Amino acid sequence: MEKSTKVDVLLGLQWGDEGKGKVVDVLTPRYDIVARFQGGPNAGHTLEFDGKKYVLRSIPSGVFQSGSVNIIGNGVVLDPVLFRQEAEALEASGTDIRKKLKLSKKAHLILPTHRLLDAANEKAKGGAKIGTTGKGIGPTYTDKVSRNGFRLGDSLCDFENRYKQARDRHLNMLEALGAKVDMEELAANEKAWIEAVEYLHGYDIVDSEHFINGQLNEGKSVLCEGAQGTMLDVDFGSYPFVTSSNTICAGACTGLGVAPNRIGDVFGIFKAYCTRVGSGPFPTELFDETGKTLRDLGHEYGAVTGRERRCGWVDLVALRYAVMLNGVTKLIMMKSDVLDGFDTIKACVAYDIDGKQTRDFPYDIENRQLKPVYTELPGWKTDMTAMQSADEFPENFKAYIEFLEKELNVPIAIVSIGPDRKQTIVRDQALK
Repeated sequence: MEKSTKVDVLLGLQWGDEGKGKVVDVLTPRYDIVARFQGGPNAGHTLEFDGKKYVLRSIPSGVFQSGSVNIIGNGVVLDPVLFRQEAEALEASGTDIRKKLKLSKKAHLILPTHRLLDAANEKAKGGAKIGTTGKGIGPTYTDKVSRNGFRLGDSLCDFENRYKQARDRHLNMLEALGAKVDMEELAANEKAWIEAVEYLHGYDIVDSEHFINGQLNEGKSVLCEGAQGTMLDVDFGSYPFVTSSNTICAGACTGLGVAPNRIGDVFGIFKAYCTRVGSGPFPTELFDETGKTLRDLGHEYGAVTGRERRCGWVDLVALRYAVMLNGVTKLIMMKSDVLDGFDTIKACVAYDIDGKQTRDFPYDIENRQLKPVYTELPGWKTDMTAMQSADEFPENFKAYIEFLEKELNVPIAIVSIGPDRKQTIVRDQALK
């Protein structure tokens, strides 16, 4: 792959958990820089290679590849305590994280009181709760857009005063919500948080927008790494059951300071089936034995939270929508091997809403009588996990790929047939 002054973007097309971490790790050798542009430590990226498993929360997945620079961009919200734990674990495994990682001054920090607000807000919603991970991500983004945020750069000047103002504001909000705060516990958490902020100061803290654009001008190649998935985007996802940031391709522009005309390839990642964590609509969800089988075979449990994922057949209505929003140029299909044993594979090609079929993703899918319209395809009944090339794929699996490409009008460039780095089949010659 030739280097250019464009940035390529890699993101999820479903409700998150598509396997982005593995693909970033596979693609990183082709790039000089890997940059994370949104989300917080609720996004767990799992990578497996050399017989070991690693779970990353905030650190870009390119950190394991030699020679690459990794950046946590301004669109990310960073928990200093969790970041320190993650970084020290990587250091203990032999990864020279300080040498490879740069942090944006404009990244907002998650405060101890943000977690308390997260819990209090969810409790106040009662039965209408969103199902957040409770890590303070939502309240941190709320502070950001209300112009009350605390950025990493703020910790470099008048730290104590700025922190006290933010903390006291949060305590007043918690009192208004009727939440009881254990001040002794908060003090202990604050001590760990302040120590973790000092730990952050040991990293290269930069104006990341200047750094990235400067590197592009020098002909360096950049891969932007998204978190969560398109259907959790705060504007275009299944609102209000979404995350608090823009997970789509446009988020790379605002989350890193990159102009739209510098976007190159957009890699859209999806599973051969579909999953979702937490509350919210999920049209193709399976409540039967098939759904349980998908969960067990796919090990569908959250990398960070351990939460059981809801499972269902692939939803092409939602995928077409995601492809459109992101301007996807190449598709990457994950966990194809999970479907190896099925006699029949189903794919949702349309929704039946109040007796009328549509191929367009609707405004409101939570409160309408919606039924998925399925196309059935024959399964391949073949173990693909040891295959080395696309030529070895069984004919019925090739037919499944062709069906998906026709429905989505985008080529599938990479197919994953297992969790290991080596279990990745590249179909696009330009990526080899």
